[in-house]
Amino acid sequence: MTLGVNAPRLSFEERRSIAAALAEGRGFAEIARDLGRPRSTVSREVARNGGVHRYQAGRAQQATTWRARRRPGPHPAEPPPSAGGADTRDVAAFEERFAETMIRTGVPAMMARVLVLMFTGEAGDFTAAELVARLQVSPASISKAVGWLEGRGLIRRERRDRREHYLMSDDVWYRAWKASMESMTAWAEHTREGAALLGTDSAAGARMDTTSRFFQVLRHDMLQAAERWRRTLG
Repeated sequence: MTLGVNAPRLSFEERRSIAAALAEGRGFAEIARDLGRPRSTVSREVARNGGVHRYQAGRAQQATTWRARRRPGPHPAEPPPSAGGADTRDVAAFEERFAETMIRTGVPAMMARVLVLMFTGEAGDFTAAELVARLQVSPASISKAVGWLEGRGLIRRERRDRREHYLMSDDVWYRAWKASMESMTAWAEHTREGAALLGTDSAAGARMDTTSRFFQVLRHDMLQAAERWRRTLG
């Protein structure tokens, strides 16, 4: 059974079922079928309440009650026209799949939802208020998300008309790639230090040494690839 657009909100028991299913590693589609709910309902519920790994039924129930009290009206903001004339329903479905992919690769749920909007918005330019309206979350959630994304060079901010605008950087993936290089450098340095401390004639020291050399080579090759791509775009 699939519920229509006027279906009631998720109950606490349904949220408990979602939490239990996520703990078992089940996907959104399977959970939605068991509940008789649209897949989009389940994916939105999880994304706005901590993501796959942090979802809790009680906390989600409290957050929903809080949002309902704060919401000025029953109708969420309408999304702007889609780029290229694409059907807005198709775009919404794509955005959900895109966000789920980001979440699976380690991007926190709220950060993934903001980044997806940056990708799919024609202008790629949003104010904090616009992000709050589009995602139906609190200003604090948006502030935390854009801070996380900006800290990794994935978006940048500009002040125009006395308001801050958030934009996706033109070289977003080059910046992200460079940031990942810092992690690899840290791995290489710490494991090299461990190898020197334990001695490469020991099993642990040899393991550290192999790991250090792996990350050194990987970092070198990835950095060269990123630089070639940057020159190509330039």
